[in-house]
Amino acid sequence: MNTATRTALITGASSGIGKELAFVFARNNYDLVLVARRKERLEEIKETIKKEQSISIEIIEMDLANIDSAEKLYDEVAGRNINVLINNAGFGIYGDMNNIDIKSEEKMLILNIITLTILTRLFAKNMISNKQGNIVNIASTAAFQAVPGMASYAASKAYVLNFSEAIAYELKKFNIIVTTICPGATQTEFADVANINSKVFNSAPTAKELAEFTFREMQKGKITSIHGVTNSIMTFASRFSPRKINTSIAARMMK
Repeated sequence: MNTATRTALITGASSGIGKELAFVFARNNYDLVLVARRKERLEEIKETIKKEQSISIEIIEMDLANIDSAEKLYDEVAGRNINVLINNAGFGIYGDMNNIDIKSEEKMLILNIITLTILTRLFAKNMISNKQGNIVNIASTAAFQAVPGMASYAASKAYVLNFSEAIAYELKKFNIIVTTICPGATQTEFADVANINSKVFNSAPTAKELAEFTFREMQKGKITSIHGVTNSIMTFASRFSPRKINTSIAARMMK
């Protein structure tokens, strides 16, 4: 299919994985709708892409951690034919349950779960009418086990994984492919925002590598893809070990 007139909406597009996804989709001749809180960064990304690619780029400044943000974003792009929805926006919080800020945790759960779910439902309706589309939801390898110190974050990504795999089955008959990407540690702002000092992130894959992987897996029509051979092996192995051991290992890795 000619991608010249296709449009990808990317949330969390101002940095990290979202930013690199914008560059990847632009290089593949997709028009873009980029959404994030930091408008100045979106403007910089737009300017950089425009120097190299002749595509349409719309930027939307919006905090998707607000409870009604999904509906507002959907209304904002009414009339645009969104062929690809990428739910990339999300963040984590590191710390024991009784120490983390409950309001920050609430915003994280709204963004990681509620906004993702509503955006998926709203744009899927349009894709059903068009009889085609792609939805890409960014989960995490944390979705496969409990993670002490990031209890709510890991649980939110488990929701993303299970929700996405279920609707992938439901939407297949409408020629809509739902792809769930499960990265491990990646070089982004995630660790700083989450206040994690884990050395795991020092040698992690780059956001650019993950963005390119995401595009390839979407093009292949994959349902669930784990980024990295080591992550794939560890995730597979965890299925055969007791859950309490997996939890203990995850806790040690985060320290």
